[in-house]
Amino acid sequence: MFNQERLMHYQVEPSWNYFMRLRTMEEDEMERIMRLVSQSAVVIFSISRCCMCHAMKSLFCGMGVNAMVHEVDEDPKGKEMERALMRLLGNSTSLPVVFIGGKLVGSMDRVLAFHINGSLVPLLKDAGALWL
Repeated sequence: MFNQERLMHYQVEPSWNYFMRLRTMEEDEMERIMRLVSQSAVVIFSISRCCMCHAMKSLFCGMGVNAMVHEVDEDPKGKEMERALMRLLGNSTSLPVVFIGGKLVGSMDRVLAFHINGSLVPLLKDAGALWL
């Protein structure tokens, strides 16, 4: 016998469970991101085959900064981590994502803007990532 209320229950409940599991995974990844960020003065979340990520890593390396690079595509939970990073950024951009001194700086465009206007070097000095 067809029971409309029972059908609605089964259609709604899996979606709710899915979103709750997704939210829990994102919270776990957010904590993991914060742990990784606290381990180094400069942390770059990157994708190993991304040309923009390569350019970001080259920028910091060329400045003499020893950044900790976390390749998201090589992480078993990389997709969840990338979702959490996009949530931090407001879903407006993609990797690379840079943290300096434990604080979110942003993606490529924001880091380059800091570099062009001359505020990247002082930021790196304050974080202890650069000695000039």
